[in-house]
Amino acid sequence: MAVCLALVIVQLVNIQLVRGPSLRASASNPANASKVFQNQRGNIYAADGTLLAQSVPATSGSYEYMRAYPQGSLYSQVVGYSSLYWGTAGIENEYNDDLITHTKPPQTLSQTLGLDPLQTTRDSLTLTIVPKLQEAARTALSQITGSNKDAAVVAVDPKTGAVLANYSTPTFDPNLLATPSVAAEKQAGVSDFDQKDTEGFYPGVPLATAALFFPGSTFKVVTTTAVYNLAPQLSNFSFPSASSTTLPNSNKILSNDGGTVCGGTIESMLPESCDPGYGLLGIALGAPILSKQADLYGYNSTPPIDLPKDWVATPFFPDPSTISPPNQALLAYSAIGQENVTASALSNALVAAGVANDGVVMKPYLVQQISDSAGGVVSTHTPTPWMTASTPQAAASVTALMKLVVTQGTADGVGFPSSLDAAVKTGTAQTGNPQANTDDWMIGFAPASDPQVAVAVVVPNQNFVDTGAGIAGPIMKAMLEAATSTQGSSTAP
Repeated sequence: MAVCLALVIVQLVNIQLVRGPSLRASASNPANASKVFQNQRGNIYAADGTLLAQSVPATSGSYEYMRAYPQGSLYSQVVGYSSLYWGTAGIENEYNDDLITHTKPPQTLSQTLGLDPLQTTRDSLTLTIVPKLQEAARTALSQITGSNKDAAVVAVDPKTGAVLANYSTPTFDPNLLATPSVAAEKQAGVSDFDQKDTEGFYPGVPLATAALFFPGSTFKVVTTTAVYNLAPQLSNFSFPSASSTTLPNSNKILSNDGGTVCGGTIESMLPESCDPGYGLLGIALGAPILSKQADLYGYNSTPPIDLPKDWVATPFFPDPSTISPPNQALLAYSAIGQENVTASALSNALVAAGVANDGVVMKPYLVQQISDSAGGVVSTHTPTPWMTASTPQAAASVTALMKLVVTQGTADGVGFPSSLDAAVKTGTAQTGNPQANTDDWMIGFAPASDPQVAVAVVVPNQNFVDTGAGIAGPIMKAMLEAATSTQGSSTAP
């Protein structure tokens, strides 16, 4: 009898504690089978409490609930979607286990021992996205005057890594992917995922985080940092004023934009964005040093943002062996962000944020807080450094030069008010396509004396006569003004 009693106790422990969790989660469990069609999920909110996603009763079909997105396409490339046919994407995918009905960890001893049932919850998420900045990005992009209007904006709090705005076009309406009709969802998804727009981009893939472009002269921020951070002996580097230079071991001539004359020290060359001078500066630095500095800013590493991996592109800088002698011509192009270097709006925003934050790039994140269905806080994000890109002194030197870009350099015609105390860098990258289009950039932050926001803007496939200052500049100005005006109100929690 004692042995039998012992066996019973062992089996109870086995079922309740060892096998209990898997039995409760099993799809064969009748309790779970009955819940398949409930499909209710937790809510998603913006930083100020604006409702971005919720579950509402389904109007037809077998499922009890359908997902609704009150803000439409404004947040779709962050929040994503929850679809019967297409599954989940974006935050809906990354935090799916929190949003769906799930069991809480044991709260009492009796629950730990399996004597009382565990409670269930559907957690809600509060994002770092600030509606004023997200709306400012949409408005600014809608005012692009050229025939090609696809573009992206990413704004980051450089001190924490909180993503304050993340918007790009083309975009999609997630409500069309969350209907009771599977056929309707399928048709909507074909338009979003299988058909490119006239500029070659899929609406269902966020251009801001998943697309890569030549960074052009915005990469000169990296090249300049390399001097002050890793090769201070080159801080007095000077290029004699000229409109072009012949690159070593090649017959290639690197000309300045528009064939204008440029030159002098780095203090002169960065504000005027001198291509031949920076090409030779890159050669003077050498491939190992320039490559190391690029890596310190996150090149060749996927930004660790809380989005699905297929929504986050990895910026690229070539292996040093491919741009070392006798390939110095390629190294020169690398130093000005052309030919063999690519970046996303997100990764370039992190470069600006690293300069703004005394050389430290914080880990970017979108979810500030997770709360259970009773309103209790499950977790709150703690800001974490990701990369140490440079010393504070090197970052300060680069900041001073980026301020000159605003006051006497390539961005002096944008109209940044002095009250912004902005520090920026323009970029006009040649795409090499038959239309001679350019990818027009601007990265920057404000106020330079106490940075509150770092921003990257990219407008691809623009007319060859357009520039980063002319196309991306007004968008940057609008974002910095909107961000600094929201300080003290509702920004990231």
